[in-house]
Amino acid sequence: MKILIVDDSIFSQKITGTLLKKEIKDVELYFAADGEEGFKKFRLIDPDYVFVDLLMPRMNGKELTKAIKEYDSEAKIIILSADVQKSVKIEMEEYNIISFINKPFNEEKAKEIIKVIKDDKNNE
Repeated sequence: MKILIVDDSIFSQKITGTLLKKEIKDVELYFAADGEEGFKKFRLIDPDYVFVDLLMPRMNGKELTKAIKEYDSEAKIIILSADVQKSVKIEMEEYNIISFINKPFNEEKAKEIIKVIKDDKNNE
C-alpha cells in the first residue's frame, strides 16, 4: 500500500508516518512539504491514500484536494489538519474525502483511520 503524506511540518510528517507504519505492515510512505510538491508526487506515484494538511505554503490543502480530485475523482484523501472550523470540514467533505482528522495525530486517531482504510480496502 502506498501512502502520500503532504504536510509542511517535517515533525507532523514523521509522527504520521511512524504511527501508520506501526499499524500497517506493508506500507510505502512518500512525503511532500506543500501542495505543489504533493500534486507532482501524486501523479508520479499514484498512491492508494493521501493524507493532506490544509494549512501549507504555495498550494494549500484545499487547493491540493481540488486538484487531485479533478485529476482523479476516485482518489482517497484523508484530511489531517489543525483547522477545526465546522465550515472548513463541511467544505472539504464536499470533495468526497474519506475522513477529516483533527491534529494532533496520535495513536488513537491512527487506529481509527487504519480501521477506515481497512474497511475501505475490504469494500473494493
